[in-house]
Amino acid sequence: MMIIDIHGHYTTEPQALLQFRDKQLAGLADAMRRPTTTELGITDEMLIQSVQPQLKLQRERGSDLTIFSPRAAGMAHHVGTEAISLEWTRMSNDLIHRVCTLLPDNFAAVGQLPQSPGAPPANCIPELERVVNELGFVGVNLNPDPSGGYWTGPPLTDRSWYPLYEKLCELEVPAMVHVTSSCNPNFHHTGAHYINGDTTAFMQLIQGDLFKDFPELKFVIPHGGGAVPFHWGRYRGLAQEMKKPLLTEHLLKNVFFDTCVYHLPGVELMAKVIPIDNILFASEMLGAVKGIDPETGHYYDDTKRYVDQLTNLAEADRQKIFEGNTRRVYPRLDRQLTARGKPMVSSS
Repeated sequence: MMIIDIHGHYTTEPQALLQFRDKQLAGLADAMRRPTTTELGITDEMLIQSVQPQLKLQRERGSDLTIFSPRAAGMAHHVGTEAISLEWTRMSNDLIHRVCTLLPDNFAAVGQLPQSPGAPPANCIPELERVVNELGFVGVNLNPDPSGGYWTGPPLTDRSWYPLYEKLCELEVPAMVHVTSSCNPNFHHTGAHYINGDTTAFMQLIQGDLFKDFPELKFVIPHGGGAVPFHWGRYRGLAQEMKKPLLTEHLLKNVFFDTCVYHLPGVELMAKVIPIDNILFASEMLGAVKGIDPETGHYYDDTKRYVDQLTNLAEADRQKIFEGNTRRVYPRLDRQLTARGKPMVSSS
């Protein structure tokens, strides 16, 4: 059994990338030409050194592979123009590609999209095709709120999203529904905006009928689904009042949740409420919460410990959470692993 962590961000990127971003936003970068990451002076050795903290935690915590994407807060789609977002996105995705090419046994690539407030989601399709077809990415992060905490755009069920969804289905890549940093002072980005985004996205999907039009589309809602598991009865009841099908039929063939929940009772609740087939292992290590829990003496984001402690979980179900569900939701990753001699072992 492989232990696949589906939620990792490049939070230890080289300073040269951040310096480029500062120059870009200050209007000092070359507007006529996007330099490559190597031209920024970022060498392969620097990249390998930069991810040593992640590799160390993989070894210590017993995970095998991390699905790796650019820093979520760094996407900052609300900053600058659509052209700036595209330039920054391509630079960030190129760096992820280099890391995953250098360390393919440790990392698999997921990209950000060049979203911008008011811009049609269809404008993201060229970059989506590039990272999947040319760079071998297995998924993307999709921001339901490019305005950065003000929610000025249409819901995920709006038809303006449909061209992008068609391409996601065609390419067989799932989208993790992940907001970026908040520019609204009412919402702390990781403590409020992230959880708001997860919860809001799920409710939008309840209200619509998106998966009737896209039965193959797959979304991953991170951070345990925000408020969703804790208020599962509320969402079941709201769907019922709206005359929607049962959630198992309405959403759960297409919507999945990760285990970025930083205490054992939260993961226990997920396993009781959410069908096992819809839970994917993740830690977001070196992400939002890096400290040690004084009640346990272990890191909050060492989420494998919580899954390991689920005493009522059958081993076949544990295999689904750690590996099987991910390889089903991310078929391109499954094919990459199989081609490298790592076929999935049946959980039956």
